[in-house]
Amino acid sequence: MDTIYAQASGRGKAGVAVIRLSGPRAWQAIAALCGRLPAPRQASVRLLKIEGEVLDEALVLCFEAGRSFTGEESGELHLHGAVATVAAVLKALGSLGFLRLAEPGEFTRRAMESGRLDLSQVEGLADLIEAETEAQRKQALAVLSGSVGRMVETWRSKLIRAAALMEACIDFADEDVPEDVTPEVRGLLGDVSGQLAQEMARISVTERIREGFEVAIVGRPNAGKSTLLNALAGREAAITSEVAGTTRDVIEVRMDLSGLAVTLLDTAGLRDTEDQIEAIGVARAIARAKQADLRVFLLDDGDIPLLEPIADDLIVRGKADLGGPGDLRVSGKTGEGIDALVSAITTRLSERAAGAGVMTRERHRDCLIRAEAALRASSVELAHGLERLDLAAEQCRTAVRALESLLGRVDVESLLDEIFSSFCIGK
Repeated sequence: MDTIYAQASGRGKAGVAVIRLSGPRAWQAIAALCGRLPAPRQASVRLLKIEGEVLDEALVLCFEAGRSFTGEESGELHLHGAVATVAAVLKALGSLGFLRLAEPGEFTRRAMESGRLDLSQVEGLADLIEAETEAQRKQALAVLSGSVGRMVETWRSKLIRAAALMEACIDFADEDVPEDVTPEVRGLLGDVSGQLAQEMARISVTERIREGFEVAIVGRPNAGKSTLLNALAGREAAITSEVAGTTRDVIEVRMDLSGLAVTLLDTAGLRDTEDQIEAIGVARAIARAKQADLRVFLLDDGDIPLLEPIADDLIVRGKADLGGPGDLRVSGKTGEGIDALVSAITTRLSERAAGAGVMTRERHRDCLIRAEAALRASSVELAHGLERLDLAAEQCRTAVRALESLLGRVDVESLLDEIFSSFCIGK
């Protein structure tokens, strides 16, 4: 195994920069620069030198194999964050001749290969690095902590128990089996299948937390949608004009609402039009609004929505500075009612987010679907009695393999390069 090194902190000038090393000669490389090594997992300040030239005064950490992030002998150099200092130390490490620069995600990949992380935890780590909101941080941290692995292990143990009971009946088919194991097997399969269905139902919400909810502002031309978007965003994100039909395409603004990632969509005004360009904008507005997680209908008094609202959609009366009292009125110009609208949007999205699980990706959904289908097939075979028990047991094992692929134990080699390439080089 090569010994690798890379800058683990962000590029550019900073107070502190971190260079990470991992592999069988990591300590040797650190000793070549600082001489006497500190005790494992005890930070110590050392002068870093190469050929008698002082490079920096750094905080040095060493981790023994089995006690490090990668599971290998590794170390870290915490330098002063000047660009020139980092470049000089990286150059010095490269000149030693027995190290190479790490590839994107290689430290994390080694952590998985050494058993320090499973594949779901790797994905959680990637999400944690990309987290922009509090909800994303908490969700990613839950996955990184191994919540998926613990859940899968519970399911796996039940299915292994079910398969073992069925195989015992097969092995002793010619002898008297002490008791009928079918009820217990059926109960185990049903229990796991029900939990898989529950988790699959939560994935859509969990994905929205990870990727962000979409909220579409819908209404007629000149209803004040772009003005409202600008008020919510706190900046001039969309062009406003007295001319109806100014907004032709969907304008997106990313926001953080009480820890939730939300993309606000300003759509074209909904009306019948003979203008071909505006008609395309209207069609896009309708399609995008239907796909959004929540719609805010911005209407004047007496307006009838051209797109039918559904449950949880918000009906808002616009131009509150010109109109009378109402349940929820806003004015993009004066800011009246904006806080109430933000609160209403946040409440609805938070209620949905409360139903999130721990599976976060389409790959997870696919694994659960394959496992659940195998369990249904196993139950069907089980219903035919002893003569089909071997087929029921095999379907049960198929479900176990599908669940194990969630953790990267089987059938994921084709995914690894794609997953790890998304990491930065020092991770």
